Amino acid sequence: MSDLSGKRYGEVLLVEVGEAGPLATVYNSFPLNDCPAELWSKLDPQAIAAEHGAAAALLNGPRYWLMNAIEKQADGPQQRLTFGGIEMIKQATVALSSMNPAPYTVNEVTRNTVFVFNAGEEIYELIDPDGKRWVMQTWSQVADPNLSRAELAGLADRLKLPEGWRYQPRVLTDTLRVDTTDRPARVTQDDLTNTYSFEFD
Repeated sequence: MSDLSGKRYGEVLLVEVGEAGPLATVYNSFPLNDCPAELWSKLDPQAIAAEHGAAAALLNGPRYWLMNAIEKQADGPQQRLTFGGIEMIKQATVALSSMNPAPYTVNEVTRNTVFVFNAGEEIYELIDPDGKRWVMQTWSQVADPNLSRAELAGLADRLKLPEGWRYQPRVLTDTLRVDTTDRPARVTQDDLTNTYSFEFD
């Protein structure tokens, strides 16, 4: 998949509770549709959970991709489900830290992908207390329905960052590849529900 930057999507997470804690199967509307607002606004998480025999259903969106491309190996036929008229593809599983993860906590996502951010692009990063970088992979209109890409560079003034964390924009001099083809991605969210991936060395 290429030319993703700025594309809109939504996700439905079907959650099961296992011995190791909550596990979510993630269904994504991209690239089938752009998660139409009139359909998305009518989705009922309780009804979705009941229909699919899940402990809970979580709605995640609308969101917008920030990477330029996703590299993903096909792993068998696509699994598709339709939620309230929005067709989606199974894309990942997530071991949730809780049913309602707090901002700046880490979830592990099995997605077997490479996220590619092209040289010359402006990216937005969290720097954790260890100096490690987390790149924003999607911006969200969950908490702020009007949040636009133009506002991302100045988000440091709005975020309630934990002690020792920083937020910064920077322009890439080289292509950034977040490769999680053979290991779980480490993912966190800020308090505006924008999502970040850990940049492995």
